[in-house]
Amino acid sequence: MSSRAQCGKILNMELATWIGLLIGFGGIIIGNLIEGGHTGSLLQFTAGLIVLMGTVGAVMVSHPMSHIRQGIKLARRAFFDRTTSGGLAFESETIQSVTKDLVECTKIYKRESLQALESRIQKIQDPFLKKIMRSVVDGLDPAIVRNIFETEIDVEEENLLAYAKIWSDAGGFCPTIGIIGAVLGLIHVMGNLSDTSKLGAGIAVAFVATVYGVGFANLLFIPLNSKIKKQIHSQMRVRRMTLEGALLVNSGLSSTVVDQKVRAYYEA
Repeated sequence: MSSRAQCGKILNMELATWIGLLIGFGGIIIGNLIEGGHTGSLLQFTAGLIVLMGTVGAVMVSHPMSHIRQGIKLARRAFFDRTTSGGLAFESETIQSVTKDLVECTKIYKRESLQALESRIQKIQDPFLKKIMRSVVDGLDPAIVRNIFETEIDVEEENLLAYAKIWSDAGGFCPTIGIIGAVLGLIHVMGNLSDTSKLGAGIAVAFVATVYGVGFANLLFIPLNSKIKKQIHSQMRVRRMTLEGALLVNSGLSSTVVDQKVRAYYEA
């Protein structure tokens, strides 16, 4: 891979997510070292297996497979820049493109007619705006258009939030699974009291499983759900901005006023 491609890949990462994980998990490791512990003492395969597989199993029981697949796609967008993963965030490029299309459509309507917008619609990049403009050109009542697409926005938002919920649920299950791992470790310890060579390993699994459960929940799963929800709300804000702007195209307002109204919507 060329150095340019590597740089592009780094720039396409959602840096806040990566830096946050580095600081969060790094703080635990450094704190452990300061207290005189060893990094190896926190690396327990058995504890990790219990916590992660138990959490995955609980999530799969709680959600249909379609939600899990979509939830994983949403998580990918929290780790990588929206422009390369088809993301959900409040992208300035999308906003600028939509605003430009709305202004152009308003100019054509003022200069020619509503039917003249038919050819301009083909050049619109945003599929959501294109659907709305087709309804506008077809002469549907603005109230009906608003109702149709507000319903579509609400349904899309509800579905995306349902997909994102797998991560908040994972954050809820993970500490409890960690406690199960701790109990299993203690059971192992109690069953081997006569063999002191096995006591250390059992106690390590017991306590590290708890650390894994609480750590993954509060440093990964719950924050990941929070970031995904913010991205979803940002996308829905763009959707609502697009709808409001499209309904202004044939309102008789000038393109300058339409531009100002749309910009005020997302700059507020």
